[in-house]
Amino acid sequence: MTRGDEGSTGGVATSGTDDREGKVGVERTRVVILDFGSQYTHLIARRIRECGVYSEVMRFDADPLEIARGTSAIVLSGGPSSIYDEGAPRPNPGIFGAGIPVLGICYGMQAMTEALGGTVAAGTTHEYGPMGFEPETGHPLFAGLDRQTQVWMSHGDEVVEPPPGFSVLGRSADGKVASIGNDAKRFYGLQFHPEVIHTERGKRVLENYLHEIAGIPSNWSPASFVGETIDAIRAEVGEGRVVCALSGGVDSSVMSVLLHKAIGDRLIPIFVDNGLLRKNEDRDVIERLREKLDLKVDIVDARERFLTGLAGVEDPERKRKIIGTEFIRVFEEEAKAQGDVEFLAQGTLYPDVIESVSVKGPSATIKSHHNVGGLPERMNLKLIEPLKTLFKDEVRKVGAELGIDADILGRHPFPGPGLAVRIVGDVTPERVAVLQEADAIAIEEIRNAGLYDDIWQAFVVLLPVRSVGVMGDERTYEHVVAVRAVHSLDGMTAHWFPMPHEVLERISTRIINEVRGVNRVCYDVSSKPPSTIEWE
Repeated sequence: MTRGDEGSTGGVATSGTDDREGKVGVERTRVVILDFGSQYTHLIARRIRECGVYSEVMRFDADPLEIARGTSAIVLSGGPSSIYDEGAPRPNPGIFGAGIPVLGICYGMQAMTEALGGTVAAGTTHEYGPMGFEPETGHPLFAGLDRQTQVWMSHGDEVVEPPPGFSVLGRSADGKVASIGNDAKRFYGLQFHPEVIHTERGKRVLENYLHEIAGIPSNWSPASFVGETIDAIRAEVGEGRVVCALSGGVDSSVMSVLLHKAIGDRLIPIFVDNGLLRKNEDRDVIERLREKLDLKVDIVDARERFLTGLAGVEDPERKRKIIGTEFIRVFEEEAKAQGDVEFLAQGTLYPDVIESVSVKGPSATIKSHHNVGGLPERMNLKLIEPLKTLFKDEVRKVGAELGIDADILGRHPFPGPGLAVRIVGDVTPERVAVLQEADAIAIEEIRNAGLYDDIWQAFVVLLPVRSVGVMGDERTYEHVVAVRAVHSLDGMTAHWFPMPHEVLERISTRIINEVRGVNRVCYDVSSKPPSTIEWE
């Protein structure tokens, strides 16, 4: 923890500054969240969307003209810095002259205070964790809150003198300034985090800010997204044709149905077997896509070219970039064979962009997703990414709106690079085969136990170590695998799943007995953060 705010664990999408920004998008009444490096920034975006309002995340120093375009409110996130740190991130002062309501959260409140002439000081005591909060009675920002409310604090610095024109709207149980406001300008600050579940009635505070103060209606939903996005796709594609990267997962399935509704048979779905799929994935996916989604899918066998490209490569970033480049080249070749195809559609999601894009300042790149940071600089196809503003659970809701079967929407996420990022170290056909068998057993036992739908994601990882074992009175020196299962809502944070011991025992026994070359099974009990869900 730093003096300023909570620790940072992830990068953030730079909407409006991302060079990959496609034309498929719609002008909505939106809330812009300026990121100062908080681990909770994505939660702010999620909570605002749960209030029926569309939200986007931008850099902390984004151009005020870009911010103001179609924006009805601004939120300044928290961050790990102290306002007194050298190079501490600060918002462009122009945002305070745009006539748009502003809400500063934690470090965001301190940054706004300093920018507008107030005083922030290093606190003699810190406020971390649950804390009592006493809001000003009758203020619309706190309508519906009790006189004494528990909130979540995470800061060291504190506001000791609000800017001119501001009033203190609430104090912590310690008597420190916990909220400030300027009703005339509709500028407000919260020293606590309303976006986290540990803050009682935190969502109500956000609803009050959005609806009562900023006057934004609840007009964003999966249904509205479908209609707006279909119109946007038609406007961009015109009479053109689109090659679609289809894996059979939730994201690509929803994207394909959405595109098919927009342009019909001018969509060309392509399934690429890259040799890094789960056991029988090619057969199962093709049957599912053709029977349940009524899509005419072309199949490309690219196993040899992908595995050849990955030979001897152990660095996970290099793996992702090789796979990303190879996918694009495959689709360019297929598009050329089809003739008159200029677009490539991908099922990129908001978390893919968030974790792949690094911005100058407090955020950091966690990993390059193969379809974001792993893309080659020069491409012959124009990208269409109609889901790139959605979180995973929002994609499932859009899929339900489109009438896609629940068994497709309920599938666990599978990474675009496939088993390459679940094989730690060198990727070989032999190691792929070992992992396929082990993973199939784990998933089968999880399904048999009735736990599949209770888990966000479950899989097996093949480790680059060997261990000593005993089989049939003989010494063995074989592979080690790790089973991973997590709870999550959107993939941005996750907690390890408390797998019943009897299920773990069955998984371990079967893998060791049935998968040649494995003599040890471990269970991963780390959460995100600090770990990521995938191992690479």
